[in-house]
Amino acid sequence: MSYQVVLDFWFSEETKPFWFAKSEEFDRQIREQFYALWQQAVQSELSHWRETVQGRLAEIIVLDQFSRNLHRDSPLAFAQDNMAIALAQEAIKQPEFSKMTVRERHFMLMPLMHSESKVIHEQAVPLFKQFGPEESVDFELKHKVIIDRFGRYPHRNAVLGRESSAEEIEFLTQPGSSF
Repeated sequence: MSYQVVLDFWFSEETKPFWFAKSEEFDRQIREQFYALWQQAVQSELSHWRETVQGRLAEIIVLDQFSRNLHRDSPLAFAQDNMAIALAQEAIKQPEFSKMTVRERHFMLMPLMHSESKVIHEQAVPLFKQFGPEESVDFELKHKVIIDRFGRYPHRNAVLGRESSAEEIEFLTQPGSSF
C-alpha cells in the first residue's frame, strides 16, 4: 500500500468529521483498511515513506492517529507516540514542511500535542503558532497547561494503569479535562 492511500483516506471530506470524534464505526473502518499497515509501521517497515515529507506525514498519521482509533481505551493507543514525535521532529526540519497545507502541517505536529513531555510542549507552542490552524494553537495551549500542571494527561491514567492523585481525580471531574 502506498502512503498516498493513507493521505487520500485521512484528508477526504468523508473522514474529516471523525478526526476528533469517538466512533466505533470509524474505528472499525480503520481496522479493516489499515490494521496490517499499522503493524508494518509499528515494526518500522515503512521507512521508505520517509523519503518524502508526504510519506512522513502518512507514517505519522498511521502511528499517531490510527493507533488511537485501532486501540481506543488500551495502552496501545499511546504506545507509538514517541516514534511519531521523532518523525515529526525530523519532518519539520525539512524545507518541504513549510510548503504543506495547514491541515497537513497540523497532523504533522499533532504528535507533539499528544506528548507528556514539558520540553516537547515548549517546542510545540511556537510551531503551532507559526504553522498550525488558529484553533490548534488553542488546543496546544490547553494541552500544555495540563502537562505543566501534572506532568502527564490524567485522563490516560486508568487506561495506562497509573494511579491518579487526589488533585488529578478532582481535575477529571471538570469539563474539558480530557481530550
